[in-house]
Amino acid sequence: MDIFSYFTSEINTENRMDFDDDDFEDAETGTALSSIADAFEELSDLIKKDKSNGASFELRLKPFCDACSLVSVLFGSLGIAFKFAEMEYTSKVRDLSDAASLYGTLSKVVDYDVKSDTVQSAESLTRKLRRVRQGLDLIRELFQNFLSTDEYSLKEAASTAYKQVCAPYHTWAVRTAVSAGMCALPTRDQLLLNLNESDESAESEMRRYIKASLPVINYIDNLYTSRGITLDW
Repeated sequence: MDIFSYFTSEINTENRMDFDDDDFEDAETGTALSSIADAFEELSDLIKKDKSNGASFELRLKPFCDACSLVSVLFGSLGIAFKFAEMEYTSKVRDLSDAASLYGTLSKVVDYDVKSDTVQSAESLTRKLRRVRQGLDLIRELFQNFLSTDEYSLKEAASTAYKQVCAPYHTWAVRTAVSAGMCALPTRDQLLLNLNESDESAESEMRRYIKASLPVINYIDNLYTSRGITLDW
């Protein structure tokens, strides 16, 4: 599909990810932001707990994908400017989720592609994991920018986050389409309304995600660097 068509077509709701109620019991009791923060705090706690024990922690694909699937709601709340990101992100999370029963853990996904010399192949799960990681970091950077000052518009926050996290890895066509779509971003107040949050509650939940997502992002990065895989792709 031509990149510009992403900004004029309807979102395919069949590509939206569902999550397992057993893994995240609180997901239906709060807002989308609180559910996301809860899920990533669980992952972060697991990573930090095993690290403190000196153990070699293996993050399982299923709970990771369940948590990541919740983030697609945030891309959707940003409107057509991030429709491409939402569709790309959601499809890659789904592919990883479908592979959970076969591989079990994130490290086994990377090890398989290293052994097969397919790490950077277009359809490799390791490449898709890399793109999901960028999606998580994009939201993290957007939240940090959004909270940095009340005078920082959502357009400015999102544009800065995109340029830092994703733009270096996107083609000119994608960068141009995203830049054009930024003009259609909702206002700060509209975003809060879309997320069913107040200024105070949004700040609290965003800060929780900012803190909890970093250990997960670092864990993924370490899967690559510890195997001699660079992060410049």
